[in-house]
Amino acid sequence: MDYIDELIDIAIKEDIGDGDHTSLSCIPENAVGKAHLLVKEKGIIAGVDLAVKIFHKIDSNLIFDKKLNDGDSVNIGDIVFTIEGSSQSILQAERLVLNFMQRMSGIASNTSSYVKLLGGLNTKILDTRKTTPGLRAIEKMAVKIGGGVNHRMGLYDMIMIKDNHVDYAGGIAAAITSTQEYLNKNNKQLKIEVEARNLTELDEIIAIGGIHRIMLDNFSFEDMRTAVKLIDGKYETEASGGITEKTIREYAECGVDYISVGALTHQINSIDLSLKAI
Repeated sequence: MDYIDELIDIAIKEDIGDGDHTSLSCIPENAVGKAHLLVKEKGIIAGVDLAVKIFHKIDSNLIFDKKLNDGDSVNIGDIVFTIEGSSQSILQAERLVLNFMQRMSGIASNTSSYVKLLGGLNTKILDTRKTTPGLRAIEKMAVKIGGGVNHRMGLYDMIMIKDNHVDYAGGIAAAITSTQEYLNKNNKQLKIEVEARNLTELDEIIAIGGIHRIMLDNFSFEDMRTAVKLIDGKYETEASGGITEKTIREYAECGVDYISVGALTHQINSIDLSLKAI
């Protein structure tokens, strides 16, 4: 993916600048070494394939030996990979690899914990656009590694008519019909999702139709169950709004197809990993 390569280039420029002067000043140019990535916290590992790209972007001669794959469960003391070659190159790549992998592993682990809460149900966990600017691609990649499903990548690949759109457009009917006209005029094949804030708005959306998914935002359990019955499989359903680990299973049991959780990417703790010379 070109975007990932560009992201790595930006990260290298940010971190190395005109040179890793610490390594250049005290490590002989021809020195070779070996290191391994040590897991210091239980979770789901993510970013292994990205690490390969980073190491080889720094130095194509580095030898990467993968021990574990993206999505594997890890425990304290596990070795994810070994890297061998120029000591200077390994040191230059060290922090970049750790920064990406620790965050990605944190997101994958967080996502996995939510997915496990829905074991045995058909409801899928969705991410959102609540991501770190510039890092959306890798954060959404981590969600998938953790067992979640990616929602739209950005504003360009799906229509999502939310509360502010409805208010600015002059109501639900106006927002939906204008959207349909826009897509037809511009020959765009984009799915349409519309947010309902209550059962009254849901009735309006169903009456208009011509959409693909309805987001049921901040509904009570009772109203969620009622909404799913009213929709009756005609459209995909997504529950959203303040759903936590304590409430997510009960929302899923209401019969929704998806539950979107912003906390997958914006309320996470990075997993503790360390690159150690061996």
